[in-house]
Amino acid sequence: MESTVNRVPLDGVVIAYRDSGPATVEHPRSDIPVVLVHGMGGDGHTWDHFARRLIRRGRRVIIPDLRGHGRSAHTASYRFDEFGADVLRLCERLELTGVDLVGHSLGGYVVSYVAIERPELVRRLVIEEQPLPLRSGDEQLTLTRRLPTPPELWHATTSLLRHPRAVLAFDRSMTRTALEQFRKPNPEWWERLSEITAPTLMLCGGPGGMVDPEKLEMFRTSVADCVVEAFTCGHSIHRDRYREFSAAVLPFLGH
Repeated sequence: MESTVNRVPLDGVVIAYRDSGPATVEHPRSDIPVVLVHGMGGDGHTWDHFARRLIRRGRRVIIPDLRGHGRSAHTASYRFDEFGADVLRLCERLELTGVDLVGHSLGGYVVSYVAIERPELVRRLVIEEQPLPLRSGDEQLTLTRRLPTPPELWHATTSLLRHPRAVLAFDRSMTRTALEQFRKPNPEWWERLSEITAPTLMLCGGPGGMVDPEKLEMFRTSVADCVVEAFTCGHSIHRDRYREFSAAVLPFLGH
């Protein structure tokens, strides 16, 4: 993936992204770009290996850094919907009429947001290890499943040795607000899952993952066309089980 970084203001927030570029006569590509969205604490470089694979297969690849990450701006607010709105605005800024979306962890929430708000835009949807929110306040009282801890929220997608720049650029002030949002019921998100029309592939890790099995089943039945694939690793499947991840996602995305 080319290292050229573009930075654009989107509703007052500067978002950085990399784009392998539209098709040319010399490099024909699919009309449908793939947008890869990283998780909390990382940046777009977590997708470099997979991005190169997609480009070799003729796909245009767009990789944003979420607000507060990588080379995007730090902001005063880090609501989950705002992350999603940033990526949707980027798609609109690039005048994309159709996309395949792949999101990891927090990025999973981002791509689900886009698929809910603009279902006609999304052709295929891949969600990797998104910690699923609570459905109601009553559920919170009886919750026995482990919620992610603050260190897990940003360490799960990266490490200081592998991606020192991502860790240094990360705005750690969002950790508290992110944890609050994971713990706060989000019934509207659950109610609107049925608005997703794109075929959806949900990937979940093993015991070290962050997807509650009971909520996973509720997610699967809420989305009209949803397939779940389980792995034996932890939270970062595309990093720790790259071959298995690619074997599941590439055929799903097709051309």
